[in-house]
Amino acid sequence: MIEELLPDSVVAVEVHGYDEPEIGALYPEEAALVAPAVPKRRREFAVVRACARRAMEKLGVPPQPLLPGERGAPRWPAGLTGSMTHCDGYCAAALVRAVDLASLGIDAEPHGPLPEGVLESVSLPGERARLRQLAEAYPAVHGDRLLFSAKESVYKAWFPLTGRWLDFSEADIDIRVDPQQPFSGTLRVELLVPGPLVGGERRGVFEGRWTVRDGLVATSVTVPHTRTHGTVTRLA
Repeated sequence: MIEELLPDSVVAVEVHGYDEPEIGALYPEEAALVAPAVPKRRREFAVVRACARRAMEKLGVPPQPLLPGERGAPRWPAGLTGSMTHCDGYCAAALVRAVDLASLGIDAEPHGPLPEGVLESVSLPGERARLRQLAEAYPAVHGDRLLFSAKESVYKAWFPLTGRWLDFSEADIDIRVDPQQPFSGTLRVELLVPGPLVGGERRGVFEGRWTVRDGLVATSVTVPHTRTHGTVTRLA
């Protein structure tokens, strides 16, 4: 599911359910970090790192510990960048050589409505207006959860490039639907604060993709080294 949202240069590994007994092995320094956590948290921490190490192997990089750095962002091996996500019964990691992408972010969430009151705290008035239009045209898509997931992916792509916090109100996300595949589409993200410098250019816009499948909504945001020029056609 995640792999379909990413360029061919990205290696993605995902796990639905945690039935493989060997998948959760941790390095001692990783295990020490989550020793005080509840079993569910320890399991997710282990499984998503197992996904990341499988992706490393596919890229020819020896498996190694993945420890959290500043604000919890994973410290990737030299020459790689990536992103991880987990929710109930699902974990995924996506890695790419740093020469191929400047940054990326992925997120997966249960495809259901957000708890009451959450949408107002994570969205802008214009985003909520567009979500109302989305709900009228595609009522089976939980746009509020999709928007939340997209905000998470944006932050995961933003932070490695800037080392700074990005508030929910500092990115305006336009969700676009593929009319041929109404449970998938693209994302256009306008940053409302100065964007990161990538390849000597200030990036004020990120782009991404989304899909809904098997009870989950998944999003991705990728930042290429070279800005993609041209006209973007609005799908919906």
